[in-house]
Amino acid sequence: MSAPLTTTIENDVAILAMDDGRANALGHAMIDALNGALTEVETRSKAVLIAGRPHRFCAGFDLDVMASGPDKVGPLVTAGAELLMRLYEYRLPVIMACTGHALAAGGLLLLAGDHRVGTEGDYRIGLPEVAIGMTMPIFGIELARDRIAANRFSQAVTQARIYNPTEAAAIGYLDEAVPADALMETAKARAATLAALQQPAFANTKRKEREATIRHIRETLASDSRTFDGAAPR
Repeated sequence: MSAPLTTTIENDVAILAMDDGRANALGHAMIDALNGALTEVETRSKAVLIAGRPHRFCAGFDLDVMASGPDKVGPLVTAGAELLMRLYEYRLPVIMACTGHALAAGGLLLLAGDHRVGTEGDYRIGLPEVAIGMTMPIFGIELARDRIAANRFSQAVTQARIYNPTEAAAIGYLDEAVPADALMETAKARAATLAALQQPAFANTKRKEREATIRHIRETLASDSRTFDGAAPR
């Protein structure tokens, strides 16, 4: 099996391209690859751009693991939550290039980024957990609360509404939606703009901006993780 992630650095921007040949599910291999890349590029770049494969950004947690029982589900979802928090707290700007469908943990991955550019098209973005009988974990609820428009938050989370990219940009999953042939160019341009911001001012301000959300998620993650066998996102 080929590596699910490739890393290149262009003009001080680290580009992390997810491609597992399927739906870019967050299994242990993808989570480990992303964590390894984030460690590798943190001192070698000034911004990080995470992209998916054509038509697929991320389909959520690995269904094979999610169907294998609580002993497997808990560690995977906890690892995913830690990855999302690492991105949300990451000292460098994180730009997401949403190449297609982004559902469940894929939607949360978008919410953890600093700037999210999506491709226009017939794609689905959102958190379908409640619609398929799963209770949203606290970390997912709080990431959504921070990034989704307040008047659309309950609709997006508790009512499990799924959006197209244009709608997703209007409510906060994305910052903008552009034609597919302009996606990477636009995302790279946004990354270059954020990379030019001064450090450590960016990192310090980002952490202060998100401090309350970070603290709440960290304080509840261990206790909430005991419910992940039946309450975790796909």
